[in-house]
Amino acid sequence: MRSAVTHTQRVLQLVRKNGWLRASDLADAGVPRAVLTRMAASGQLERAARGLYRLPDSGSSEHEGLVTVASKVPQAVVCLLSALQFHGLTTQLPWQVWIAMPRGSHVPRLKYPPIRMVQFTGEAYTQGIETHERDGVKLHVYSVAKTVADCFKHRNKIGMDVALEALKDARAQGRASFDDLWRCAKVCRVSNVMRPYMEALA
Repeated sequence: MRSAVTHTQRVLQLVRKNGWLRASDLADAGVPRAVLTRMAASGQLERAARGLYRLPDSGSSEHEGLVTVASKVPQAVVCLLSALQFHGLTTQLPWQVWIAMPRGSHVPRLKYPPIRMVQFTGEAYTQGIETHERDGVKLHVYSVAKTVADCFKHRNKIGMDVALEALKDARAQGRASFDDLWRCAKVCRVSNVMRPYMEALA
């Protein structure tokens, strides 16, 4: 029977190898979940998200999850809550990486990070894609204006309050012009929804 010390060493090996550890990975490694709980309580591990752990001194980039997705799923476009976070337009801290994929795509199978996929079609998928480099990897992220319009389009998924906050912050910070917002609103077919809120900010 493996000792607690050996279990701890095994967990640390897994975390150092992958940069993270899922609680569900412990079964494959033959490690009791109590070991993970104890290591987190003692500060040997840090809870990065629900069911996800990493080393506390990992010094990982704030865009680590986005970089991981971009390197493994090149056609993924960062959208909605993750795009808002990338652009600094929300106080939300999504524990999933939100990505847009062409309609008919399958959800990418990645052990990490957790993914929330939304399927877009036509211009709704291709319009407003920007390329940003982080940690040596090219990220495809929707522009501020497109992200705001997407938030109104998918307000039932993320909440109308989030969409309104994004619109107000984008305008207050001068991150998106009314023309850009209106163009993206038409692409996302939410111009009637957004019009009264845009007029109120004009």
